[in-house]
Amino acid sequence: MLEGRDAFALLPTGGGKSICFQVPALTRDGICIVVSPLVALMQDQVEHLKSKGIKAAALSGGLRYEEVDSMLDNCIYGNYKFLYLSPERLQQDIVLERIRQMPVNLIAIDEAHCISQWGNDFRPAYRNCTVLRELFPAIPVVALTASATARVVDDILENLHMKEATVFRKSFARSNLAYMVFGEEDKHYRLRQILKKNPESSIVYVRNRKAASDIAAHLRSHHITAGFYHGGLSPEEKASGLRQWLNNTNQVMVATNAFGMGIDKPDVKTVVHMHLPESMESYYQEAGRAGRDGEKAFAVVLKNNTDEQALRKQFLESLPDVAFLKLLYKKLNNYFQISYGEGENEAFAFHFNQFCATYGLHPLLAYNGLKLLDRNSVISLSEQFGRKTTVQFIVTNHQLFMYMDKNPRPEHIIQAILRTYGGIFDIETRINPQLIAEKTASDEQRVIAVLQQLEKDEIIAYHAEHTDARITFLVPREDDITIHMIAKEIKQQNKQKKEQVAAVIAYIQNDNTCKSQQILSYFGENNGTECGICSVCIRKKQKGIPGEIAGIIEEEIIKVLRQKSLTSRALVETLTFREAYVLEVLRQLLEKEKIRVNTKNEYEVTG
Repeated sequence: MLEGRDAFALLPTGGGKSICFQVPALTRDGICIVVSPLVALMQDQVEHLKSKGIKAAALSGGLRYEEVDSMLDNCIYGNYKFLYLSPERLQQDIVLERIRQMPVNLIAIDEAHCISQWGNDFRPAYRNCTVLRELFPAIPVVALTASATARVVDDILENLHMKEATVFRKSFARSNLAYMVFGEEDKHYRLRQILKKNPESSIVYVRNRKAASDIAAHLRSHHITAGFYHGGLSPEEKASGLRQWLNNTNQVMVATNAFGMGIDKPDVKTVVHMHLPESMESYYQEAGRAGRDGEKAFAVVLKNNTDEQALRKQFLESLPDVAFLKLLYKKLNNYFQISYGEGENEAFAFHFNQFCATYGLHPLLAYNGLKLLDRNSVISLSEQFGRKTTVQFIVTNHQLFMYMDKNPRPEHIIQAILRTYGGIFDIETRINPQLIAEKTASDEQRVIAVLQQLEKDEIIAYHAEHTDARITFLVPREDDITIHMIAKEIKQQNKQKKEQVAAVIAYIQNDNTCKSQQILSYFGENNGTECGICSVCIRKKQKGIPGEIAGIIEEEIIKVLRQKSLTSRALVETLTFREAYVLEVLRQLLEKEKIRVNTKNEYEVTG
């Protein structure tokens, strides 16, 4: 880059990608334009640069026109060294016009896999990055990513017109990281075992916000210090939780995938996935946050016999196809009474639950459809989208029952809330008023009125947004024609998502090939050496159970299960044999179909 040439940096998580463009930019006159999809990461890097006395700015969402105008002027005349922006900003005339006037010395495309339709988290707006190349054909471009297959790398190079770029690849191998996959009926029990055996800093990844708070509370109840992190927390809550984890006041951070980007904590010993990740790319990045100090570390996936179905349900069954997007787009235009050929750049306050109820749309399918329309630049959704009403009961059970005795009218709504949302006495909980309305044969306004009265009577702490979102239509209404223009991309994105889910399932099912080799193979590396420390390699090293002992254990297991169905944990605690031996014989009995797993995740005799 210092020689004015293009470069592609494929460096695993923690490999120092930021340094690759920050150092060359600082050694030359002018400003570096950094395109990034992650607002949190942009702000984190800007604050880091400012703390070192380096002038940097980020065009994040929510800025007023005057603020954008002033920031861009500062980048032209104020001797700034870095301007971070999202790819969507490159569609704005004011941004392009001002960038054209800047003394640009380098263009950095971070998270470059978002350019490729074959990549994880494809964002069509990333294709706009080519406009920077057109504005500054003589300025070097660097593309950076932590996870990309060979096909994705080729796609990125082609889209950014980087024909002469030098590609730097660091191996995806992590010799100090032991990849483990364990089948567990009682995941919470195994999680506690892992964290107590390895009491150093840890991350536990979960799929949703409720699981994050619930599991953190569960760990604390068993004397393991834990906080939680998800996208619904306030900036103050996030900062406080992060601080406690970074300084090791809390051993564990239980988090959704909103956590981790830009956070470099070298001493993380263990990363545990309680739910299956959505892709191997995201898994590699999240698992790779362990062991950055070079010491031995563990990346564990806990699975049970319901996980595959849950993964498919979340990411495949709720995948909008082209026909549904046509329907959704028409309903959206009708909802806001937009005439054919009209609507471009018109913005509206948007009440998501009300919209779904009006047209009888499945909320998750509709949500994913709106996100697809947003990613393909048909509409733009404000960052508040997805926020929900939050409630916490601030009285005791006894006080609440006394209140309902004196005020019987709202009782059925209160009971519906209590039945639907566990833990609502302990933590501030996000609720869906429309769902409560449906369960009580009421309407949403009635539910909201009850919540407001409960707040007034000091029964609950209650917070609500007046609208879920602000929606902007980016193109004129042309119904099916609009969707036809992006139909090919939508089909490709859906196909890619199916392949990603299939790859995750293949990884957790394959107990014969070294886990590290499986990951390397996915990213196009053929390494003939087994890692020796993953769950597969360790099992291969272990000597088999002596035949005589295996027979005794089998007899004991069958004898116990004839009396009562039990989980594997209960069996291990009941029998006096080594846990590894009991689990191995259970596996053999399942293969012989002498036992089976029932709907309660308990083993029972088949005959």
